[in-house]
Amino acid sequence: GEALGMTVIITSRSNKHNAVPLDELLAKSDFISLHSPLNADTKHMIDKVALSKMKQSAYLINTGRGELVNEMDLIEALREGTIAGAGLDVQEQEPPHETSALYTLDNVMLTPHIGWKRLETRQRCVDMVAANVAAFVAGSPMNVVNANSAARTLDSSGSVCQCVPVCCSVLQ
Repeated sequence: GEALGMTVIITSRSNKHNAVPLDELLAKSDFISLHSPLNADTKHMIDKVALSKMKQSAYLINTGRGELVNEMDLIEALREGTIAGAGLDVQEQEPPHETSALYTLDNVMLTPHIGWKRLETRQRCVDMVAANVAAFVAGSPMNVVNANSAARTLDSSGSVCQCVPVCCSVLQ
């Protein structure tokens, strides 16, 4: 596929038909954006070895989980020019220690991982959930994830007795 004028390739631990092996993704990509859960298989999946397989002009973006990246290996790679830079919304320690080298590197952009801490974000989500439930009760479900499960089922008293899928997407 393509997005923002770039060819998009993915790697996946599940068998997705369009996925490439991680080593191929590392070698071909100009920007690598991590979106993996943190577990025993993914902890430090980006380490010294993985970083060495990336293009020298590549940027690593981590908005997933801090421990997907071995931070000490990343700092070394950034200092040595192994990769061009990193954009980190998450770190191994949040917030990073005040003496973290990440603060001193010109090729790192750090953003605070605080999207859910803002009152406006939480209020927007609550408002969306309320609107979704009201629309469902009115017989016009919106943001339906599975149309088959959105059918209203009433018990003998006229109360809704089926679970309602509620989708809440929040852009930070």
